[in-house]
Amino acid sequence: MTLTSTQIEQFVEEGFVRIDGAFPRSTADAARDILWRETGCDPDDPATWTRPVIRVGELSEPVFAEAANTQRLYDAFDALVGKGRWLPCLRMISFPVRFPHPDDPGDAGWHVDASFPPDKYTDDFLQWRVNYRSRDRLLLMLFLFSDTGETDAPTRLRIGSHRDVVRLLVPHGEEGLNILDLAGKSVVTENHPVTFATGAAGTVYLCHPFLVHAAQMHRGRVPKFMAQPGLIPREQIALERADGDYSPLERSIREAMA
Repeated sequence: MTLTSTQIEQFVEEGFVRIDGAFPRSTADAARDILWRETGCDPDDPATWTRPVIRVGELSEPVFAEAANTQRLYDAFDALVGKGRWLPCLRMISFPVRFPHPDDPGDAGWHVDASFPPDKYTDDFLQWRVNYRSRDRLLLMLFLFSDTGETDAPTRLRIGSHRDVVRLLVPHGEEGLNILDLAGKSVVTENHPVTFATGAAGTVYLCHPFLVHAAQMHRGRVPKFMAQPGLIPREQIALERADGDYSPLERSIREAMA
């Protein structure tokens, strides 16, 4: 098994688990070549790195499916959200490529990712919503396609903040909150300790969908490449099961609600 019982309990308590060597470095190298092309920047000419962040939307080249569909990750998905309850990730979305740059990237606020649109579909993702059952999203996944140290703009994670977010969302029922409203309320998590999603290329962080996280400025020398797709449910999160067969993800939400 990819995850030990200790790591599973870490996910329940702290809201994330780190998997080293989740996919091969050679896969990360091939993915990074594609991402360089998509940015339009020259990897050998820092003069072309004129913006602090360039966002690449969706990529479906086979190398990205290879990164997301390893046995190590499959075992971890089964362990955290329940066997047969998730769908394979066959394409990737949301690649923030961060460059060494003196300017603030403008997207470094603390937040939780939204997972479903309002009643009237919109491409304005600031209007998308999240509810206490994390409709349509099981995990936030951070795929590192480049070596990422503490100066290389690693994602900041508020340890244990997912529990507070559960309690913020429960009063809003199935409708939930949009990402801006929830971001305003997540100030209640500001006293949680912070850690950084660092690691070698090929590392993946599997995060609770309610874990409060944030980007930051790049203070290193080499651009950082990552993806942050969600793990999509085959079966939505259930907080009342007659057989009591709750996944660690479901258990974490139930415990926060108690």
